[in-house]
Amino acid sequence: MSGVTVGFALTGSYCTFAQVLPVVEAVQRRFGRVIPILSEHSAATDTRFGRAEDHRRALERICGCPPLTSIREAEPIGPKKLLDVLVIAPCTGNTLGKLAHGITDTCVTMAAKAHLRNNRPVVLAVSTNDGLSASLPNLGALSCRRNYFLVPFRQDDPLHKPCSLVADMERIPQTIEAALRGEQLQPVLLGPGTGAD
Repeated sequence: MSGVTVGFALTGSYCTFAQVLPVVEAVQRRFGRVIPILSEHSAATDTRFGRAEDHRRALERICGCPPLTSIREAEPIGPKKLLDVLVIAPCTGNTLGKLAHGITDTCVTMAAKAHLRNNRPVVLAVSTNDGLSASLPNLGALSCRRNYFLVPFRQDDPLHKPCSLVADMERIPQTIEAALRGEQLQPVLLGPGTGAD
């Protein structure tokens, strides 16, 4: 599957960025070309998990181009057919809700809308504290919608955060391969995490 162009979008689950950035490198090595995308908040917000500028620079170093960070920059993904597959990792509950309800008010949701017009796959790696509460209907809606594929996920800390879900980010490359074949990687539901996070 070399020669595949992957869009890789990060949204504001900042605590997972350290897990996701090495996966971006693995995806770039495996598929050949990655176009990085950062939500507006991810591109501008410094947190206890790192500086926004450092994340932007890391993505540019890995991918060889600066990340898309605005609706205007993401819109050509559709008409120019820039991507073979779009990954959203981490995909927050906020982004799940917007995708499920057709709201296009960020760079990442515009990237998804533009990409989907070409009938191509979108891979979602969920990371949200309300995955088994407020975000569950949106996750369910997207899981059975055409062209959406889920990275296998689990409860990351059932004891202390019983509604929290997080994807196994290391399974993103496998999920991409399956999605490009039109298949959902199985099993989708993994055993619970250790709660050590």
